[in-house]
Amino acid sequence: MSRTTVSRTLLATSVLTVTALLATACGGSGSTTAATSSGGGKNLHVYAWAGEIPDTVIKGFEKETGIKVTVDTFDSNETMTAKLSTGASGYDLVEPSQYTVQQLIGQQLIQPLDHAKIEGLDNLAAKFRDPSYDKGNKYSVPWIWGTTGFAYNDTCIKSATSWKTLFDSAHKGKLYMLDNMLAAYIAGLQVTGHRATSTDKGEIAEATAALEKQKKILAGYNSTNYPQLLSSGQACAAEAWSGTAMAKVVQSNKNVHYVIPSEGGSIWTDGLAVPKGAKNVTSAYAFINYLLRPEVAAQATDDGSSASANQAAREHIKDKAALDNPAIYAPDSAIAKADFLLDPGTAMQYFQQGWTKVKAS
Repeated sequence: MSRTTVSRTLLATSVLTVTALLATACGGSGSTTAATSSGGGKNLHVYAWAGEIPDTVIKGFEKETGIKVTVDTFDSNETMTAKLSTGASGYDLVEPSQYTVQQLIGQQLIQPLDHAKIEGLDNLAAKFRDPSYDKGNKYSVPWIWGTTGFAYNDTCIKSATSWKTLFDSAHKGKLYMLDNMLAAYIAGLQVTGHRATSTDKGEIAEATAALEKQKKILAGYNSTNYPQLLSSGQACAAEAWSGTAMAKVVQSNKNVHYVIPSEGGSIWTDGLAVPKGAKNVTSAYAFINYLLRPEVAAQATDDGSSASANQAAREHIKDKAALDNPAIYAPDSAIAKADFLLDPGTAMQYFQQGWTKVKAS
């Protein structure tokens, strides 16, 4: 499930199959056509978040290369990982989030990329060219990105810059947190002075205590319609993911503001990786190269309302207002302290135990 449609983990799986007619290659320039000429079939099976690869991108690639693309979508990283774990998923490309890239590497479910077959990695923004979760982009190529922060309605709260806003009893009954364990702990850890990437048992316990206390003043946990609640004024403030739903409310309602908290917030990214056992690897590389073109990457914003990880794409984006909308493109200054949320490894048990206590409190 795409963050651009609000929730990463709670909504039902949808499956979209793109069945545009196989087109004759029209001699497109660059490495895309060249890559497909060496074999590997004229098919490509992609497993991705819903809405994150616009239909315009799929159709453009099919028209240029003659490769038939089938896209299935998943509702969570866990669903995607489970599918790959069967060992016969049938997919040539998958779109894991950053912490899931780490997990897939550890489980040997994706293969190292051959950078000799990739053109355009230097088009990526600096923060995505050597990310902490995949040094040197050895296994994945970032496609889109976003942030975890919060939003507020200034008819209720004049201004806000800190996670403390969501822990302020003055707004009791009009505050919401995302109904997502690790998202909640971003706020819980950072408001208590720790990094969102902490795996320290004691620090997680401090965050748990803060979240237990906070729960008494919340209206609830909400990962679905919180942008609408903010717009109507039913919510004063809510933890939020950037993306389409939040961006539309910020654009349409001058009273709603999306901010990255002064404590840092977090950055997430969804990228492309090649599963072990993929059959159409040549087609997969052709598609990666196509997506790395700046004019194609710009379509992620113009047609998908997502922030592209491709820095060179920005000058090709037609919707210039999107570049100034913090619920799509957070300013570089705002994300200077933001962490990539990483796989907590064995510390996951501390989060799970703590979250059980929070929900039961």
